[in-house]
Amino acid sequence: MTSTVPPSGPTPEASTITATADPAEAPTPMPAPGSSGRYRVVWRWHFYAGLFTAPVLLVLAITGAIYLFKEPFENWRYADVRTLSAPVATALPLSTQIQAALAARPGSTLDGVIPPQAPDRTTRVVMAAGDPSNPFAQGISVYVHPGTGEVLGQIDDSATFMRVVRTVHGELMAGVTGDRIVETAACWALILVVTGAYLWWRGPARRRLPRSAWRPLKRGRLRRVHAVTGAVAGVVLVFLVLSGLPWSGFWGDNLSRLQASIGSTSPDAAAFARESVPAKELTANPDTAVPWAAERLPVPADPGGGGGHGAHGSGTAGRGWSYPGSITAERALAAAAPEAGGCRQPGCELSVLPPAGPKGVYTVVATDVEDPALGRTVLVDQYSGKVLVDYGWEEYGLLAKAVEQGIAVHEGRRFGTANLLVMLGTCVALITLVVSGAWMWWKRRPRGRLAAPARTTDRRTAYGVLAVLAVLGVVFPLAGITMVAVLSLDRLVIRRIPKLNTLIG
Repeated sequence: MTSTVPPSGPTPEASTITATADPAEAPTPMPAPGSSGRYRVVWRWHFYAGLFTAPVLLVLAITGAIYLFKEPFENWRYADVRTLSAPVATALPLSTQIQAALAARPGSTLDGVIPPQAPDRTTRVVMAAGDPSNPFAQGISVYVHPGTGEVLGQIDDSATFMRVVRTVHGELMAGVTGDRIVETAACWALILVVTGAYLWWRGPARRRLPRSAWRPLKRGRLRRVHAVTGAVAGVVLVFLVLSGLPWSGFWGDNLSRLQASIGSTSPDAAAFARESVPAKELTANPDTAVPWAAERLPVPADPGGGGGHGAHGSGTAGRGWSYPGSITAERALAAAAPEAGGCRQPGCELSVLPPAGPKGVYTVVATDVEDPALGRTVLVDQYSGKVLVDYGWEEYGLLAKAVEQGIAVHEGRRFGTANLLVMLGTCVALITLVVSGAWMWWKRRPRGRLAAPARTTDRRTAYGVLAVLAVLGVVFPLAGITMVAVLSLDRLVIRRIPKLNTLIG
């Protein structure tokens, strides 16, 4: 980027990155003349990154902080249907409880069932969402008393408070468009961290922070709070972005394809039958889905579904389970139990997914709240009860393991309370960065101007910085595309329109 501003002289005054010190304080050292041009280029890109992403990052930080408390909040909020007044000594067969739930919602399709984790908990029978294309729409959960079969209540999971928070966090309540906006903002957050780290290292904010800096915020103190917060929380912010991207629609989908192409998730596909469907299609419900790392594993066609059973598909098939001649849900669970034997400790949850058709299989998923390594997925022949496939942590490749562990840490559940507090603190730090950056810009901007940091006349320096940013743009394509758009807008439009050039700066 070029400009008529000379490369020498003091660094421009505040923008969303830093602010000049209070006149009453000691003079603030400026970057050396040789680095002034580079400093300005980095500053300008930091400004643009903050300008475009601040509102989205603020929403992500607030909703992320709230969602960390999903489990304790929902256990409290829905205690009347999730918790029993007295433990159950002998439970009814799981299939009987499923029938009770289906009777309470005639015409519904079974998506999965989560047996009680403890004698004083209810059975959760999940009905398929009306819009299966929406991965955040969970449909209806029917809670059944395991001892009596009584339906204690029904919850529209797509409308719960935490479901709305998750939808805002993942897609801003705007579907695919919102997902792309969130992914783009997350990728630009990496640019903010990289450029902010450089500005902190080369700029005046890396001085020892005096106690007076924590008094009511004034000019230089606000700048130092912004810089020090970014320096302390930057590494964790990078982790949050990288561990959250696997959920995104564009980058995450391509990562999942890469994972499958390099065999980083599963046993050899040759071990499965040729006629198969992606495991991801078994259910769109996040609470009854297979682990992310196993979403693209092929699921074998049930050997019992061919031949004599091939013509079946009537009866209760439309409800999503119990095809004629197939075993019951409790028998499928019992068959899978020895393989999922590690799922006995508190915090481990079993879910049973019904066969998708007469050639489908029962899928039993063991999920440990804290440690993904204890999870397991077992596929059971719906006619014979034979375990067809059993895979767990040892079958996952390095990439799959990294993603699964990253997700657990991202959600604040991998290392207990300490993990949760670190993630919560990082959300608070991100809120502090957004608010302090916007505050600094608002206090320093000239009236009627956006006041972006000045361009540099040193093209060599500008191209060097752009080369570094281009690497990020290649690794994170949505950031790269918008980066080219910003650069083109700055060079081809803003610079050529005097009024706009004056407004932007």
